[in-house]
Amino acid sequence: MRPLPIFALTLAMLLWSSSFIALKHVLEVWSFGQVLFMRMLVAACCWLLCYRWLGDFHYQKGDWRWLALMGALEPCLYFLLEVNALRYTSAGQAGMVCALLPLMVALVAFVLLKERVSRRQLLGFGIAIFGIALLGLGGEADEFAANALLGNSLEMGAMLCAATYSVVFKKLSSRYGVMTLTALQAFVGTLFFAPFAFSSPWPADWAWQDMAVILFLGAFVTLGAYLLYNWSVTQVKVTLAAAYVNLIPVFTLLLAYMLLGETLNALQWVACAAVLAGIGVGQLPVRRPQGAVVTTDP
Repeated sequence: MRPLPIFALTLAMLLWSSSFIALKHVLEVWSFGQVLFMRMLVAACCWLLCYRWLGDFHYQKGDWRWLALMGALEPCLYFLLEVNALRYTSAGQAGMVCALLPLMVALVAFVLLKERVSRRQLLGFGIAIFGIALLGLGGEADEFAANALLGNSLEMGAMLCAATYSVVFKKLSSRYGVMTLTALQAFVGTLFFAPFAFSSPWPADWAWQDMAVILFLGAFVTLGAYLLYNWSVTQVKVTLAAAYVNLIPVFTLLLAYMLLGETLNALQWVACAAVLAGIGVGQLPVRRPQGAVVTTDP
């Protein structure tokens, strides 16, 4: 595997991990609709400045269903679920739930692309789900996680959206440019979240530190991380790119500890180990009997 896609995927995971900490901060200042609208607006403005590099958009007949599904999944449903998840669970726990993405991608690829799912993957998925439930039930409500079970369930829904999005994007990237598709997401998200943003009063005081966080979320996370990940998906298998999501729990737990002071109790650390064990079981290569002939579908 070439080093550039590896670097791009790792940097994208670091940026996505930092977004959990950034969102926890700005959600104390603005409503979730205002945060998402400003985040998408910043990304859209950045794309307008880079319009010369977007290339032409040549629509192909029948693709409106896939394009609409891509936009509905991310940024609309994904961010709606994730930002509300962070209202109830901690940044560290949300990052841990993200580790489910590789297994969910395999399940979605089975449904949409008819790719095979092994029993080992199903077993690993079941173990990971058990770990996430234990993670939510194992901690008491505190300032970081008012209702961890609800928040982690919402984050799991966000991961299902992300898994389906990865497969849909892989399909569309054979017809349209990566930058064009990523820019389209920013504009769709701006329009979608505008009604949420203006349905509640805006705060009177805007601190520059809070605005800096919004600019970071819009320019570096929404635009930068998605562009890095989406480009990487065109260079490697979608399941391999999704496997790098396993870095998010590690990065998020470290950042949440250093920047927010979040901690986990002993039972929750056991739950984290169960999640990672389930993911490890699900991603182990399938052993074939000696002398077996590997065939591919035509």
